[in-house]
Amino acid sequence: MFRLFINPIIVSLIALAAVYWWGGFAALLLAAMLAVLEVTLSFDNAVVNAKVLEKMSPRWQQRFLTWGMLFSVVGTRLILPILIVSAVTFVSPFVIAHLAIYDQHAYAAMLSTAGPAIKAFGGVFLLLVSLAFFFDDGKQVHWLVPLERRLARWGKVESIEIALALVALAVSSYFAPDSAATILRSGLAGVLLFVLMESMTSGLGSVTETSAVSAGVARNAARAGFSLFIYLNLLDAAFSLDGVVGAFALTTSLPIIVVGLGIGAYFVRSLTLLLVERQTLATLRYIEHGAHWAIFGLAATMFVGLAVAVPEWVAGSVGLACIVFAYVSSRRASRSSKSVASRE
Repeated sequence: MFRLFINPIIVSLIALAAVYWWGGFAALLLAAMLAVLEVTLSFDNAVVNAKVLEKMSPRWQQRFLTWGMLFSVVGTRLILPILIVSAVTFVSPFVIAHLAIYDQHAYAAMLSTAGPAIKAFGGVFLLLVSLAFFFDDGKQVHWLVPLERRLARWGKVESIEIALALVALAVSSYFAPDSAATILRSGLAGVLLFVLMESMTSGLGSVTETSAVSAGVARNAARAGFSLFIYLNLLDAAFSLDGVVGAFALTTSLPIIVVGLGIGAYFVRSLTLLLVERQTLATLRYIEHGAHWAIFGLAATMFVGLAVAVPEWVAGSVGLACIVFAYVSSRRASRSSKSVASRE
């Protein structure tokens, strides 16, 4: 268990020491706060990632922890916000990058203007992730039985989750008329990305490179691993984008934000591998359900945030409550099953 966290601890200490050398104790404290917030608010992300990671070979699981960190820190928390701001403001990404480095207050202001695009994109993508889980008519295990069983039956309607996501997008744009065009464009981009990723990952089983017995199977296993790797990192990006914007409420210093959120992301990824190794999702039968309700809650707060300000702790509290209740329900169900088995 501890070995999975050795590298994150070492990297974190080095990064925090560099932040302290660069900005003093205040910078160190801010980076540590951001790291703790990222871990606290991303447990649902770890649970969902663990379900996908179970299908990947050990080699691709390790790449998720190593290569994926580069994608997470540099791509999601540095480059992607710059590209989004550029797309929304119609300003060259090189100009935005220059502001991010040399005029971070101006960059924070421009990132704030891109908030509707980020919320619409992330909200639609995460809503589709959660609805695709609940609208699975082949799902046999239900946590909130009356509700989830009914949702599973609705899953027989073709593409119902996409239809509902488009309705949510249209309603959100109505209540935010000043940003309606941006919301619709960004939301449609989220829908297209979800459909693309679903087409890439559909039908991928637990084929692993170690079980390959022919060159063709090996190629299929590598393709499956790569597709799932991309899907996981895009899912992580959707989870993290709103947090990147929220981080500017604490500080406008890009190095502090990248270090703090990066440390948190590293620990979340190690936690994901721990969940896979300990087969937590198999022993806690409702934890995956709780994670997807947490994702639904996060998507809902993003949509509501398009019209009114929603503190980030609200989304975090909803997600944490879903995970805790799912954990308690899973433990109770496990004890009940053991009690029945012992009586028999």
